[in-house]
Amino acid sequence: MAYGGRSFSIWTAQGQQVYDSGSDFEQITSALLGMNFNNNNDENKGDSRSDDKGPEPEALAIGQLGDSTYAFIGLERTSGFMIYDISNPFAVSFVDYVHNRDFTADFAIDGGDIEGQVTQAGDLGPEGMKFIAANNSPTGLPLLIIGNEVSGTTAVYQLSFK
Repeated sequence: MAYGGRSFSIWTAQGQQVYDSGSDFEQITSALLGMNFNNNNDENKGDSRSDDKGPEPEALAIGQLGDSTYAFIGLERTSGFMIYDISNPFAVSFVDYVHNRDFTADFAIDGGDIEGQVTQAGDLGPEGMKFIAANNSPTGLPLLIIGNEVSGTTAVYQLSFK
């Protein structure tokens, strides 16, 4: 039996694990999404991932905002991304969970077959993420760009933390 990754970890250069988010992703999405907790990204049918890899963290971007360093972790199946302040790897803190998925949209994807209104579901399946520092951004503020595999969308978030 093999278990899927359901967390993110921070390791030293010497291979010592100094942080693991444990069950945070599932506890947070369960509290915020209720019955849509551990939903798959190819249909809105409620918890269909608990027996697999849960929300399946896959995409990652690291960015510096002011004096703080943040990890942005994309949840491929549940969709959206988690934000953690990792400035001190020994004292990591959860900041926010951001998603624009509409769990009321009626759709199903089976390979190339699409039923229903997938375009109404929002961004599905963050696959790749890129952090753009403020000094490289056309807006002058940091950006997080996310490529979403299932919905075929690209989302751009302008970031500001207070």
